[in-house]
Amino acid sequence: MRKLLMISLTLSGAMVLANCGQSEFGDVKRAKTSVNVIDESNLNDVMLAASDPNESASYFSRALNADPDRIDLQRGLAKSLIRAGNTNAAVIAWKNVVKHKDSTSTDSVDLADALIRSGDWDGAEEQLNQVPPTHETYKRYRLEAMVADSKQNWTKADSFYETAVGLTTKPSSVLNNWGYSKLTRGEYSAAERLFAEAITYDPKLFTAKNNLVLSRGAQGKYELPVVTMTQVERAQLLYTLGLSAVKSGDVTIGKGLIKESIDTHPQHFETAVRSLRALEANVTN
Repeated sequence: MRKLLMISLTLSGAMVLANCGQSEFGDVKRAKTSVNVIDESNLNDVMLAASDPNESASYFSRALNADPDRIDLQRGLAKSLIRAGNTNAAVIAWKNVVKHKDSTSTDSVDLADALIRSGDWDGAEEQLNQVPPTHETYKRYRLEAMVADSKQNWTKADSFYETAVGLTTKPSSVLNNWGYSKLTRGEYSAAERLFAEAITYDPKLFTAKNNLVLSRGAQGKYELPVVTMTQVERAQLLYTLGLSAVKSGDVTIGKGLIKESIDTHPQHFETAVRSLRALEANVTN
């Protein structure tokens, strides 16, 4: 009897140990799986931010070959292709994302963005029209404004630009786009105000500075605006202002501004030198 009891206790202990071992193994296995998911998610984020977008696109392309139905990998590929400037391939990639059962309105907006980058304005408009009006985001309205601009629907464009500005804390780029829209319409004073406002949000946005100078030059204002600028930027802005003056028929003022840009630039300003020579040759002739 005592012997049977010992055997029973031994077997019970073995079963308990076996169960504990299975439980611990299962936990370890699940833990490793969880860690792998976290590591892969982190790797995806790292690859999206990689300095070489082509390397990022290759990574997501390889990952999709192994698991083609994962929408996060599809998005990663599409975003990487946009960064790489491969817009045609990006359009195809975003279309695949939008077809996925788990796609969202944000994906549709990103497809519209890719279509605009590829020059397909009608396709972008069609895609944006399918986005529910409840999807109110900065990017959606910025793209809506750009599409309206392309159709010269100025009232709609202004409304969308205004809405987009109100939906972001960093409106410099959309203000610059809005200002350029006003510039193309010949509304130079309004354009000047928008470019100046864009620079207050991003003092390093040279495109807005250059556009600001263009809008001032179109109004016959041939002094540089009071904005933060490097010496190289100052030379480039003087050159832009000089060309604007020449275009407006103020050739003498334009030549003076171009000469000043050459003197201001810390290196040899070849583009300005060639323009000045061409102007002087025309005057001589």
